[in-house]
Amino acid sequence: MASSKEMTAGKPLTLIFSFTLPLLLGNLLQQTYSLIDAAIVGKFLGINALASVGASTSVVFLILGFCNGCCCGFGIPVAQKFGARDYETMRRYVAVSLQLAVVMSISIAVITSLFCSNILRIMQTPENIFEDAYLYLLVTFIGVPCTFFYNLLASIIRALGDSKTPFYFLIFSTVLNVLLDLFCILILGWGVLGAGIATVIAQGVSAVLCYFYMYRHFQIIQGDKNDRKFRPRLAGNLLGIGVPMGLQFSITAIGSIMLQSANNALGTACVAAFTAAARVKMFFMCPYESLGIAMATYVGQNYGAGKPERVWQGIKSSVGMMLIYAVFTFTVLMLASKQVLYLFVDPGETEILKDAMLYLHVSAIFFPLVGLLCILRYSIQGAGFTKLSMFSGVAEMIARILVSLLAVPVWGYTAVCLGDATAWLFADLFLVPAFYYVYQKIKQIKPV
Repeated sequence: MASSKEMTAGKPLTLIFSFTLPLLLGNLLQQTYSLIDAAIVGKFLGINALASVGASTSVVFLILGFCNGCCCGFGIPVAQKFGARDYETMRRYVAVSLQLAVVMSISIAVITSLFCSNILRIMQTPENIFEDAYLYLLVTFIGVPCTFFYNLLASIIRALGDSKTPFYFLIFSTVLNVLLDLFCILILGWGVLGAGIATVIAQGVSAVLCYFYMYRHFQIIQGDKNDRKFRPRLAGNLLGIGVPMGLQFSITAIGSIMLQSANNALGTACVAAFTAAARVKMFFMCPYESLGIAMATYVGQNYGAGKPERVWQGIKSSVGMMLIYAVFTFTVLMLASKQVLYLFVDPGETEILKDAMLYLHVSAIFFPLVGLLCILRYSIQGAGFTKLSMFSGVAEMIARILVSLLAVPVWGYTAVCLGDATAWLFADLFLVPAFYYVYQKIKQIKPV
C-alpha cells in the first residue's frame, strides 16, 4: 500500500532533497526520451529532419506548458488540504480536477490540431522542413490528453508527498518510448511522424498506470459517490489557481515563439543548432525545475499547516542546493559540450556544432538565474499566489520579444543565444520583491 508523506515536520534540507530526487530522475527520464527522439531523428533521418522536429519547439511549449501549468495548479489545493488534514475536501478537489481535465484536454487537442499549418507559417518555418514539422506538431497536439492526464495525476500524487511513484511509471514509459522510436522509424519507416507517435503513446501509458495505481493504493483519496460529484465552487477554485499557472507558461512561450521565429528566419543550419542545443539545455535544467516543483509541494503543505517559518528555511536550503549544482553544470558544459552534441550532430557539421556550443556556453553561465527563478516562482505558486507568479512569465515574454525584435536583426544567432538569459534576468527582477511580498503575507497565518 502506497503512503502519503507530510513535509510539515523535520529538517527542510533533507525533506526537500529526498522529495526532489525522484522528481529529478523523472524529469531526466522525460528529457531523455526527448533527447532520444532528437538523437534518433538526427542520426537516422538527417539534419533537415532534426530541424523539422525543433522548428515548433516553442509552440509545443506554449500548449503543453499551459497544460502542465494547469496540472501543477490543480495539485496546489490538494497539497494545502492534505497539509491541513482536511481529507474530505482534498478528495473532492481530486475528483473535480479529473473532470476538468477531460473537458480541457480534449478541447485543446481539437483546437490546436486544426491550426497546425497556420502556426508553422506564422513562425516562418523553412519550406524544406515544413511537411515533417507539420506532421510532428499535429501528432503532438492530438496527444495532448495523454500529456495532460499524466501531468495531472503525477501532480496529485506529489501533492500527497509521494514523488517516487510517478518516477517508477516513467521508467517504464521511457523504455517503451525508445523501443517505439526505433520500431516506428527504422522498421515501419514513418520518419519524423513515427517519433511523435512513439512519444504520445509512451505518455499515454504513463497516465493510465498512474490513474489505476493512485486509486487502488492510496486509501486517503478513496471516497464515495458523493466525493466524486462535480462541484462548481471547487472547480472555480481550481481554475482560479491552475489557469494563471498555465497562462504563465503560455505567456513565457509567446516570447520563446518570437525568439524561435527570428531564429527560423536565419536558416536551417541555425534551426538545427538551436534544436540540438536546446535539447541538451533542457536536460541540464531538469534539477532546477525539479527543485522548484518540490518547493511548490513543500510550501503548499506548510502553508496549509500554518507553518510560515518553515517556508523561509526551505528557500535557503533549496538555494544552497541550486548553487552547488550550477557550479557542476557550468564545469561540464564548458568542458564537454562538443562531445555531448555529437549525439545529435555528425562531427563534420562544424558550423552547426559551433553555433550549438555557443548556445550551451551562454546558458551555462546564466543557469543560476533560472535556478533562482524556479525556486521563487514555484514557492509563490505553492502559497496560492498564482496570479502574482504569472507576471514573472510576462517579464520573460517581454525580454524575449525585445531580443527577437531588436537584437537578433543586428547580432543574429549570437543574440538568440542571449535570449533565455535576458528573460531569466527580467523574471528574477520581478520575483525577488514578489516573494518578499508573499512571505510577509504568509507570516501572518496562524498555526492550525
